[in-house]
Amino acid sequence: MNLGNPLVNISIFGAFVAVTMVIVLRASRNNKTAADYYAAGRSFSGPQNGTAIAGDYLSAASFLGIAGAIAIYGYDGFLYSIGFLVAWLVALLLVAELLRNTGKFTMADVLSFRLRQRPVRMAAALATLAVCFFYLLAQMAGAGGLVALLLGITAPAGQYAVVAVVGVLMIVYVLVGGMKGTTWVQIVKAVLLIAGAGAMTVWVLAMYGFNPSALMQAAIDTAAAQGVEDPEKLVEPMNQYGASELTKLNFLSLALALVLGTAGLPHVLMRFYTVPDAKQARRSVVWAIWLIGLFYLFTLVLGYGAGALVGPEAITSAPGGVNSAAPLLAYELGGTLLLGFIAAVAFATILAVVAGLAITAAASFAHDVYASVVKDGKPDPGAEVKIARRTVIVIGAVAILGGMFAVGQNVAFLVALAFAVAASANLPTLVYSLFWRRFTTRGALWSIYGGLISCLTLIIFSPVVSGKPNPANPDQNLSLIKDPSVDFALFPLENPGIVSIPLAFFLGWLGTVTSKPEPDHEAKATEMEVRALTGAGAEGAVQH
Repeated sequence: MNLGNPLVNISIFGAFVAVTMVIVLRASRNNKTAADYYAAGRSFSGPQNGTAIAGDYLSAASFLGIAGAIAIYGYDGFLYSIGFLVAWLVALLLVAELLRNTGKFTMADVLSFRLRQRPVRMAAALATLAVCFFYLLAQMAGAGGLVALLLGITAPAGQYAVVAVVGVLMIVYVLVGGMKGTTWVQIVKAVLLIAGAGAMTVWVLAMYGFNPSALMQAAIDTAAAQGVEDPEKLVEPMNQYGASELTKLNFLSLALALVLGTAGLPHVLMRFYTVPDAKQARRSVVWAIWLIGLFYLFTLVLGYGAGALVGPEAITSAPGGVNSAAPLLAYELGGTLLLGFIAAVAFATILAVVAGLAITAAASFAHDVYASVVKDGKPDPGAEVKIARRTVIVIGAVAILGGMFAVGQNVAFLVALAFAVAASANLPTLVYSLFWRRFTTRGALWSIYGGLISCLTLIIFSPVVSGKPNPANPDQNLSLIKDPSVDFALFPLENPGIVSIPLAFFLGWLGTVTSKPEPDHEAKATEMEVRALTGAGAEGAVQH
């Protein structure tokens, strides 16, 4: 299946990459210090940073995965949107301002503020790298599916090549532009994505007299015409998750991961350090909530629009599968040019997000492991940024290899796994550090490692990795391991959040009550509380 004119599609892609590369080069001129490279010199205003946060957050999962999930599953697909949006209230109320006031560059700065530096920074860095890896898997899978659709590539080798190209571009963006270049790419991408999705939303609604009920009925009719069993389920809850008590439990686990995960996502948390003060951090989140909320309303129309105008059978049989719903809808509405534009925006979405993830992972390793642990807080001038740039290359290589395994998976689902890791490994320790004066180093380590190890173990032994046959074709496996004969799924749920998140909170409490506080914990806790609530001394918040 080949959509539109591949030459036009590639030309629009190339034009966007060229424009964003110019932006990155211009932004890279002042990348001299660690603050310039990691935090863009703290030079962005609240509205600018809020738009960039929206650009960072509205990933391939939001645009490709959720639109596809709504087109196939209807109401249940929209639950991803609700979870992703509600999560921002947790981020706003719990961490945004406090994090900006207390930290310097990374989440580990906050976690280690009043605890022992070395072990806590190492644990936080490992958790950050794990979250970034799962998120990168999702973006790479989206890139492979998207370009496969545009160029009619069905062979896995072709999709693997696409994943490699995305990885190389990501490495170049981050090496050259740092956080400032990445932020401007995210701002441009957010504006284009919201504008493009908004135009398609109005177009689809206009076709049905601006009557959402008529649109949903059209989606049901198309599904029925394509032989979908019981198409009325598209507008009923629990279409995907209501088949059994197990699937309902899986939904509860997914919801926990989505709602609690955002406040622990390191690449989103790092964005709060690019603004000059806590007031701008608050403004960032408010702007982000408005922009993200508006976009998620668009996804509802886009999903049902794809269901009505393209149909679930045509979507699932296209290269890229479920992730192809939005590009297929664009082609149905505006032909080759609109498809090329929307696909370029989706591609830009992937590039911007992977660049943000890469710089976060690189900052975590270079700042938390190299500068703070290996060099004991006294790295040579310029060495930290050099190590960060080398780390980007390694991360890019790992992301390319992992993305090849993830091709064909629903990107919204893969991102939900990243949220589960973030909610399990990061959020409990972050909440305890900010709000519990008695919290100890042992509590932090048990919480981070306990949440991370339990989450990763449950994912490995879940149907995500093996043993999930395709109901429509028993010879096909929907797991990461495609061989149907390989089945070591011991944990029945696809998202581990319902087990790993409470366990991480419990381990943080248990580790704390079974250990003595640090000798100066009262003074440190008071200092951290004053900084967090007032912003006093925030620029020098981290003492090595």
